[in-house]
Order: sequence, then C-alpha cells, then structure tokens
Amino acid sequence: MTSYGICIQTRMAVWDLSVSVEELGPEAPPLKISVTSDLHIGGVILKVVEKSQIKKDWSDHALWWEQKQQWLLKPSWTLDKCGIHADARLCLTPQHKPLRLVMPSGIILRMRVCFSSPVFRTVMGICKLLSESGKAALMFIYAIAGTILKLANGMPAFFADTPETEAVYKMLAVSQPAPAPETIAKLYRTTNIMEKAHINSRWLDSSRSLLQQGVKENYKLLLRLKYYTFHDIIPQADVVRLTQLYEQARWAILLEEIECTEEEMMVFAALQYHIGKVSLTEQIVASCPAMEDLDSALQCLEVKMEGESSADDMLVSFMTYTHFFINTGCEVAPDVSVAGQKFCIRLLIPGPEGMNEVYLCCEHEQQYSRWMAACRLASKGKTLADSSFSSEVQSIQSFLAMQKTTPTNNTAQTDESINTHSLVSPRYQKKYKPKQLTPRILEAYQNVAQLSLTDAIQKFLQIWQALPDFGLSYIVVRFKGCRKDEVLGIANNRLIRIDLSVGDVVKTWRYNTMRQWNVNWDIKQVAIEFDGNVNIAFSCVTADCKIVHEYIGGYIFMSTRSREQSDTLNEELFHKLTGGHEAL
Repeated sequence: MTSYGICIQTRMAVWDLSVSVEELGPEAPPLKISVTSDLHIGGVILKVVEKSQIKKDWSDHALWWEQKQQWLLKPSWTLDKCGIHADARLCLTPQHKPLRLVMPSGIILRMRVCFSSPVFRTVMGICKLLSESGKAALMFIYAIAGTILKLANGMPAFFADTPETEAVYKMLAVSQPAPAPETIAKLYRTTNIMEKAHINSRWLDSSRSLLQQGVKENYKLLLRLKYYTFHDIIPQADVVRLTQLYEQARWAILLEEIECTEEEMMVFAALQYHIGKVSLTEQIVASCPAMEDLDSALQCLEVKMEGESSADDMLVSFMTYTHFFINTGCEVAPDVSVAGQKFCIRLLIPGPEGMNEVYLCCEHEQQYSRWMAACRLASKGKTLADSSFSSEVQSIQSFLAMQKTTPTNNTAQTDESINTHSLVSPRYQKKYKPKQLTPRILEAYQNVAQLSLTDAIQKFLQIWQALPDFGLSYIVVRFKGCRKDEVLGIANNRLIRIDLSVGDVVKTWRYNTMRQWNVNWDIKQVAIEFDGNVNIAFSCVTADCKIVHEYIGGYIFMSTRSREQSDTLNEELFHKLTGGHEAL
C-alpha cells in the first residue's frame, strides 16, 4: 500500500522598508526597498547600497533603528527576528563619527570614535590612541587597560604619522601654562555639596553606545578620570596619562572641587610654579633603547664626576659617554637663564625619525659649567683627560658671570615671574594680594625646587591623594524610611552617609563587608546587604541609580585587579558588576 502526503508551498509576503542613507544628505527622502521578513540585515544593507548608486567603502556602515534607539549589528539576523516591520524607520550610517573631546588640560581633540559599541569599549579605543602603554585610568567612564602600543620616536605610532599629530602628542604630554586668574574666575565652581552631587549625574552609561545616549556627531564631551584607583603608572611609559592626571588634580584644586588647608594650597601653588617652570626645559621622555643607553652613561658620569674617583676612572666612564655622542653626531646647545636659575643643556640626537631633543637640567651653575664643558669636549671626540677641560670650564663660568644681575634686581625679577593668582583658588585670590602670596609661595618653593618634572608631578598627586576628601563622588539620595534627602559619598573602598544640612558623616560602610547589592529598576531603588545583617536601601535624587550602581560595581571591579594583570582586562566581569541586572 502506498502512502501519499500533500506539500503546501506558501509564498513569503513582500513589503516595502524605508531606509535613510546619511551620505545622501539630510534633505534626501528615504530609499524604499522591497523585502521579505526572512531577509537578513546584511541583505538589507546590500539592497540599500545598490539602490543608492554611491561607489564607496561601506564596511563601517550599519543600520540604526530610530524608534527603538538601537543598532542592528548582527548581519545574519532576519528582519522577523529583529522585530522589524513596515513602519520601522532605519538609517544607514557610519559607526565611527567625529567627536570633540575636552581633555583635563583643556586641550580639545577632534577624533573619530565608535558610536555603535558600548561606551566602555569606545573609551578603551580612545585611550589606546592617547596613552603610550594603552593603560589609562580614563575618563568619562573608568579605568581601562589594553595592549601595549608600538612606540615610534618615543611616542605611540599613531602620533608619529604626521607633524600635526606629533604636535598633538607633545601638547598632551606636557603640562599647560598656568591659567590667567580671570580664566579661573570665569569657570564654573561648585559652592556646596549639592552642586557637587549634580555634576555626577552627567556620567554616560558604560553599557550603552554614544548614539543610544543622544550623543551626536561633533558633540563636545569632557574626558575625565572617574574611578580614583590608580594602577601601574610608570612615568616613562605613561607620559600622557600622568600629565592628564596631574591636570585633572590641578583643576580640582584651583576650582575648589576638593577642600584643602591654606598651607596645603601654598604647597600646591609652589609645585605648580615649579612644574610650569621645569616643563619649559624638561619632558618626561618615553623610554627607548638609545635613551636608556644615554641615561646610563650620564648617570655613570655624574657619579664619577661628583665622587673622589681618579682621573683614570673618570676617563673610562667618560669614554663610554663620548662614544655614544661620536657615533650619533649629537649636537650640544646651552639653554641658560642665570636670573631664572635655569641651567640646562640641550642635546640634539639623530634618530630614525629625525632629531630627538634631550635636556640635561643642572642644579646650579658650577655643575652646569662642568657638564657643559664635558659635553662640548665629547662632541669634538675629546675626553675629560684633555688639557682643555679646565679652561673650557672657566670660559663657561666667565660667560655666566656676565649674565648676573644685582641681588636686588634678581629678586625682583624672580618675584615678578610668579603669577600668584594663577596658582591659587579664587578663595585665596580674594583673601590675599599678590605681594602677600609671593613670599609664602617662594618659601614653599624652596622645598621642591630641586625636584625633577616627574618627581614634582608625582609629589603633587601624592599630596592630592592625601587630602581627606580625595576621591569622593557625591550623590543626593533618599534612604528608605527617611523623610529628608541625604548625601551618599562614594569612595574607592567605602560608602559614606552624610547629613546634607550640616555635612557631618553619619555612617560608613566598607566594600569588603558587602555581601550583595541589587537594583530594583521599577522603583529605581538600590538595596545593599552588609555583614552582620545590616541592610540599607535608597533611591537616587540627583542621578540615575545606574550611575550609583556603576560606581559601586566599578570600584569592586578595580579591587579585583592586580598589578600583574596590567595588560589584561576582564570586560565580562566589569559588565556583570556594573550592568545592574544581577546581584553580586
């Protein structure tokens, strides 16, 4: 007996889909293409590209669903699986768009960044370009890490492409001059804890893309450090990172975002003055083999010259030093200001990409005279054993003596060179006149005047981190069961409950006693459980609860990282801790 079956073939309905193409201009009408529900996203893009008749590279383009405010980034998904019907408004647009990023130093960079990835990944890409090592505790999101970038001529290869990009790198890697007092006065300053709390409502969501959060092409965004936990800062490898961290700390002091005493302000002012002064002649140079050889030779020479070594020892040491110069054709030039107590030697060292500049900064004119004489002899292929060394030293000292002024004039010039109101916050600008501030800043300056640029910046950051309110981010909240608003202070290791009316600390909870935390997204409430059956819950008044959740989860994420993990980043763990839909 034969069994028969009946097969019914159905035909998929064909319907029109409207897709705007950014390249056609804002006034151009959407293109209509005929589709079926089983057509995949890649097929839709192909149809749109063919109908546009524009010949170009479309590989960076993707579809943006306007009503849903989401990207369609999975080309194998069908229209039916995505839930797209005839009323959907789609736009074919580039995923990478220009954005203006305001650095902590005030420099504005125009960069093409990814508008389709989560902001977490977008910032990672930005930081890989800006930071030599790819490790950056940046910025409008949080601390990230990445692969070490290839250096070219002492800077990331990206910046070595053209003279223009190289100039950008040098601006980022060097501290900016002290701002004018009127510039500081015009900038927005928070006057109370409530205003400080409102600032923290502006952080972008790290799990959503820029376009999803309303950021458009050429928008201006502030790129800032968010999490005050610093890992793996190596000055010679993280020039941009260290400089921008200093700039953010400096402006936090000048704009009174963080409280400090009058004595601390004078020390900060002295360090700023010194850093600005030294930045003119000294840079934090990224390490490379040639520079390391030079550094070793110079250190060896310094030891030999300052010690009680014999002439033979000095000759052996200096032969290594001169050998480097002879083989590279180094040029030597003075950079001296006796009035300003600046004694520097400018070395121009040929490299594969052109001449590299290195500055040797001496502490006083006696040291400068010996080093300059040694460098001049070395450039001629001579050593310290040459009979002309002593006469060369005397010649340099005589030249310096000609530049000296009387003590009275010298003091006046030194005092005049300090723009005191550019180094202190507006509070002290109003309280003291420049002639009152100058001696106090100069007194503090005597204790830091011998520091190198790197040491001075690190000293500034060290004192900044020692301030009582360092690293505190404020959010106004309403605790469950309470009738008045309070402030939640979020630090890298604890949460602080603060009375809004008087500013007193009511209670502190440490992260290492936290058992779990949850977010009720329906009522926008954060609930946290600590050891000892301690439970708290609060709703957020001045910020979305997602921002609070990211702060807590981000700091816990940072605590899981070790210095040995400097080149790796567990992105999945970060999103698990900050995503908001799973308890710890």
